[in-house]
Amino acid sequence: MGTVSAPVHLVDASLYVFRAWHSMPDEFRDADGWPVNAVQGFARFLLDLLERQQPERIAVAFDESLESNFRNALYPAYKANRDPAPEELKRQFGHCQALCRALGLAVLSDARYEADDLIGATLAKVRDAGHAGLVISADKDLSQLLREGDQQWDYARNERWGADGVKARYGVHAHQIADYLGLTGDAIDNIPGVPGIGPKTAATLLGHFGSLDAVYERLDEVPFLRMRGSAQHAARLREHREIALLSRRLATIDTAAPLPADLGQAERRPPDAGALEGLCEQLRFGPLTRRRLFSA
Repeated sequence: MGTVSAPVHLVDASLYVFRAWHSMPDEFRDADGWPVNAVQGFARFLLDLLERQQPERIAVAFDESLESNFRNALYPAYKANRDPAPEELKRQFGHCQALCRALGLAVLSDARYEADDLIGATLAKVRDAGHAGLVISADKDLSQLLREGDQQWDYARNERWGADGVKARYGVHAHQIADYLGLTGDAIDNIPGVPGIGPKTAATLLGHFGSLDAVYERLDEVPFLRMRGSAQHAARLREHREIALLSRRLATIDTAAPLPADLGQAERRPPDAGALEGLCEQLRFGPLTRRRLFSA
């Protein structure tokens, strides 16, 4: 279905909160003395985005938990390589969500589903109504969502690409990203993949067979591919078949994740001036940030 309006902006908020947490100086405090450096940095990013794009439709997705999402039930070690967020950061995530709501932006968060899933589910919903999506994130996992008309935007690097640009970046097509991660794994998320299968080999296999399922259906052909170590790769694939399929499941974005009942088509709503004023006082925003918030 063709697009009927400007794209729906879908923000991978946690990425930008974490970036601010690590990059902003630890000198900002709220009215109670708690650090708010991540909120300060996230607010700057968000205001820049709103001023630059003036989106009519926007949803901001947050990761709520690293331990309670459905992937941990499938694989308890999923993301177990990450340290728990300190209380100082958890509080700031709450402030960031409150700031988005006060600005009239749809907020997506769920204890069992990650931001990627919520973005995927929202994109599926708005796509059915004829809208394309603009996914604001540098995370390659999200490229699996792209279809004709959609784009992904690495905001910090100001790089954009559509579905037809995924292969140039990652060596595989958008619809192959989950299969690719099933083979290579993902150290950031602690997804194991097949030992000894790296990005180049995975791209070669998917380029030849088309999908991970086809690789396993035609596994006897792998030793005869013109690829260094093809016989050893076939043995690894055979030995670690269940790990490959599990890794793909972990890397696959669940577009059936639950969404807020009042999400609609992620239309931006009028800001809540009272809530904004309260946040400005609590977070001790300076006059420039206050002016930007009330005019965003």
